[in-house]
Formats: sequence, C-alpha cells, structure tokens
Amino acid sequence: MRLAEFTRSTTFRWAITVAVAFALGTLVLFGFVYLRTEVYLTTRIDSLIVGELEVIATAGPTLRVDLVDSRLRGDPRRLKLAGLFGADGHRIAGNVESLPAGLKIGDPPHEVEVMRIDPDSRGLQAIRVVATRLPNGDQLIIGRSIYELDDIAAILESALLLGTLPALSIAVAAGVLLSLRAQRRIEAINQTVLRIVAGDLRERLPARGTGDPLDQLALIVNGMLDEIGGLIQQLSGVGDDIAHEVRTPLTRVRASLERGRDNAATLDELKAITDRAIGGLDKALSIVTALLRIAEIEHGRRLAGFGEVELAGVMHEVAELYDPVAEDRHIQLEVEATDIVIVRGDRDLLFEAVANLVDNAIKFTPADGKVELKLLKRADEFVIRVADTGPGISESEREVVTRRFYRSDKSRLTQGVGLGLSLVVAIAKLHGFHLTIGAGPGCTIEIAARQA
Repeated sequence: MRLAEFTRSTTFRWAITVAVAFALGTLVLFGFVYLRTEVYLTTRIDSLIVGELEVIATAGPTLRVDLVDSRLRGDPRRLKLAGLFGADGHRIAGNVESLPAGLKIGDPPHEVEVMRIDPDSRGLQAIRVVATRLPNGDQLIIGRSIYELDDIAAILESALLLGTLPALSIAVAAGVLLSLRAQRRIEAINQTVLRIVAGDLRERLPARGTGDPLDQLALIVNGMLDEIGGLIQQLSGVGDDIAHEVRTPLTRVRASLERGRDNAATLDELKAITDRAIGGLDKALSIVTALLRIAEIEHGRRLAGFGEVELAGVMHEVAELYDPVAEDRHIQLEVEATDIVIVRGDRDLLFEAVANLVDNAIKFTPADGKVELKLLKRADEFVIRVADTGPGISESEREVVTRRFYRSDKSRLTQGVGLGLSLVVAIAKLHGFHLTIGAGPGCTIEIAARQA
C-alpha cells in the first residue's frame, strides 16, 4: 500500500490535526508557565534588592562599606552584586566595576548590564538593579543576577521537547496504524462490492460487530442487499406469474379463433367467437395495465400530485359508487364517516384503494350479507375499516393474500386477476400508511394513517 493512500485518509488527517492541536496547546501552556514564573521571580528579586538597598543606605558611611563587602562574601552562587561609588563616579566598594550605562538613579528596579569584577574574573552580566543617591553624594547600587530566568526557560524548553516530541510521534504512528487498518477494511469492502457488481448477490459486506461507523454502514448496505435480493426473487416470481396468467387467456383466445375459423358456419357464430376472443384479450390487457399501475405507484411517480385529502368525502363517494352494485346483490352497504380527517396524499389513489376494498368485500359477501365502511379514530391515528360478513381470510392466507396474482380457492370462480389487494398495499405504502387484515368472522381490513 502506497504512503499517499493512507496519508489522504480522514483517520490519518484527524490524527495529525489532533497532534498539532496538542503541540500548540502544550506550547501555550508552557509559555504561560514561563511567564508566570518570570513575573514571580522578578517580583521576588525586586523585593529583595529594594530591602537590601534600604538597609545599607540607612547605615553610616563606614558601616556601608562593611555591609557591601559582607553581602558579597555571603554569596557562593555569585548571584548578588553591589557597588558604592563616590559623587564623581569612582568605585569605593563592591563587585561592579563602574556605573552602568542606562542606570536610573531613584527609579524602581530595572534591568541593566554591568561589568562584574571578582578576584579571579571579570565579565558582563545582566542584572535587576536599584540605585539611590546617599545624603553625602555617594551612589549606592544593589543588584541580583537574572540568569535563573534563563535556566528556567531552558528547563521548560527541554520539558517541552521531551514531552511534545514523543506525543507527536505516538499520534503520527497511531494515525498511520489506524489509517492502514481502515484502508484494509475499505479494500475488503471494495472487493466485496466488485463481486456484487459482477452479479454475486449472495455476497455481503464484512462486519466485525464492533458498532463503529464502517460496521454500521456494512449492516445498512447488507440490509439493502437483502431487500434487493428479495425484490429480485419477487420480480422473478412475478415474471413467472405474468407468463402464466397472460398465457391462459391468450391460449383460450387462440383456440377460440381456431375453432371459429374451422367450424363457424354463419356470421353470427363468427361474431360470438370474436366476442369471446376480445374478452380474453381484454383480460390479458387488464393484467398488464394493473401491473403497470402497481409499478408506477411503487416507484413513487405519483408523489408530485400529493395534497390535502379529506377522507370522509372519499369514503362517501366510494359508497355512492358501489351502492347500486350492493343493492343488486341484496347486500347492505353502510358507511359511517362523520369526522373531518385530513391526510396528505393523492386523492385518486386513495379513492382507488378504498374502492378496491369495498369491491372485494361486495364480491365475496353472500346475498343478504352486510358490508361496513367506517372511519374511526384510534389514539393518534385514523383508521379506514372495511368489514363484511363473507367467508373471511384464513390465518394461513393473511400473509400471502396481498401477493400479486394470489387467489385463494374460494375466489377461483370469482372474476378478477388477483391484483386488487396488491394495488391497495402499494398505495398504502406510497402514503406511509399500513394495512392490516383482521380475524373472522367475515373479513376486516384496515388502513391506518396519521392526520395531516
């Protein structure tokens, strides 16, 4: 694997970003510590030299020289400096060779550079100093070296390097390892995807069960592949069903036309045979039309026509349409829809779904039976219920009755192609509603929806 592949990965870049942020944060922290330490030590040095200056300045002329010498003798670390100079600037006592340039007599402690002289050496040294002019005209300066601040800065710099460099190295190494690990997983996913694209739909993306984002993505994609596999199997089955359902009426049409050609003796007989052939072709066309209708709905092509639909009005229109049909079959059709219920959807499709349910209910209800169409309120949703006193749907058939072309033994002698409930399910799914088939006696089918 090339270096560029994982250096471009998000994991590696985040690791580098975190490492840089850590280094900057550490640098700011050490800078703050140094500044606070410098302020503390400077304040402490200033208070010491001011106190010593006051003690020596208040002593007599002879005692001053002794105090200056005593101060310098008790300084094994060579931190203290002192100088007593005459009014003309000549040195009287102390380890400062001459009055330094930039010295401000009478000002608060400040920083200057002086020439320090010792019995065995001399050299420039930066100090914090305070100076005063004595009553007899002499000038007294008291100072202290500030090299301690340089030592502290060096210590902090070493600690910064020793603490930051290993942390940066660990962060970069972690970024490289995590990137390589992620790259290996992505490569495994890519290989699996290539096999799926090549046509092996049994393949699934590898998942480790760790719950990380890649695992969650793999589970989502695997679920999608399961759904696709089921849809492909369903399409394959639908193709077989279409071939079977369409072949039967077409075979009958062909046989009818052949018999008419060979046996029809009069024009009326030929017309009768032609009418039967047209009926068979109409049935085949109705199957194709219904399938195209379901495909259109399932693909969501009707979403653009969605708007606010008042369900009670739709249900009353359906009842008005089927009332003559029910009356002819001596079936009592009752509608109960008084609540104002507004849902978002396609009015024509909802009308078609309710009409299909009512049509099925009337079709399978015996004479002197009853079909009820009700709009009910249940918790936070509204329910369209179609119930009849027909034979009902057995428990074993409730899961398969909505499949395309499925027809139970009780419906074999009834007109239809077995696509009515499939169409209702497609419409309900498009609207985000759910359809349930209840237990007997009779048949109860409900479409539940939330109010807009």
